[in-house]
Amino acid sequence: MAAHTKEQFELFMSQLRETNATLDFYCDFPKIARNVADIEISLNTLNYLIGKDDLRTAVEALWNRDKRVFDIMDILIATRKKDNKKYVDNDGSMHPIHSLFNSVDGVMKFLEGTGLDKVLKNQEIKDLVDYVFGVETGLDTNARKNRSGDITETLVARIFDNAGISYSKQVSSNEYPAISQALGADQKVFDFVIQTEEKIYLIEVNFYSSGGSKLNEVARSYTDVAPKVNSVHGYEFVWITDGEGWTSAKNKLEEAFATIPSIYNLTTIQEFIKSIKY
Repeated sequence: MAAHTKEQFELFMSQLRETNATLDFYCDFPKIARNVADIEISLNTLNYLIGKDDLRTAVEALWNRDKRVFDIMDILIATRKKDNKKYVDNDGSMHPIHSLFNSVDGVMKFLEGTGLDKVLKNQEIKDLVDYVFGVETGLDTNARKNRSGDITETLVARIFDNAGISYSKQVSSNEYPAISQALGADQKVFDFVIQTEEKIYLIEVNFYSSGGSKLNEVARSYTDVAPKVNSVHGYEFVWITDGEGWTSAKNKLEEAFATIPSIYNLTTIQEFIKSIKY
């Protein structure tokens, strides 16, 4: 007998949310501020170049004073030394951008080739510290995918907190010998564990705004893990998932929905809370 009906699955799908993004999802300003602070002295020194008509002479003056300040110039075009970005020269050869910061000629080639020479001469940038804060804000958008999972866990934790439910986070299946034995090679670290007088709930949480092969793999994995956990007396596997990305993996999710009794989304999570509180 299936764990859920077709009608229950269609209702579940209709409840999936477009996004799980809270306002702090879009920019990690503390991290941005730390990144800027790490290079603030060099940026303030490079401010000397702003408004200089004879840019080469200004670059030479800074170079002779402390050439290390040029080491961070790649951030001015939204790249980082660790990214090892490259450029193609006029003769078709390829070089690391950061190699340009080894000489005055290289720095000038960087400034003139990128167009930053005109930006600095025309004072289109007033302060490089403020400018790089904006660059770092733009670069931080690349980290949003990594924050999505963390935000969902934080959101679920907040829901549990508001409901007065005690829980542990990031708990290894090795903490429970019977579960470890049941899982065999499929050892896991569960996002949440809730222990009541009747049962221990081992909970996985995720959110997918967009589709991809990973969703099929996740659904397949939990379809396999849930029966193993549920076969151990006193334990239950719970999966809280949401996001419109599941529309691209609907068939595989439906298979999981037919196998796993305790699947919830951010709308139906209150049903889970009621089931363990009352």
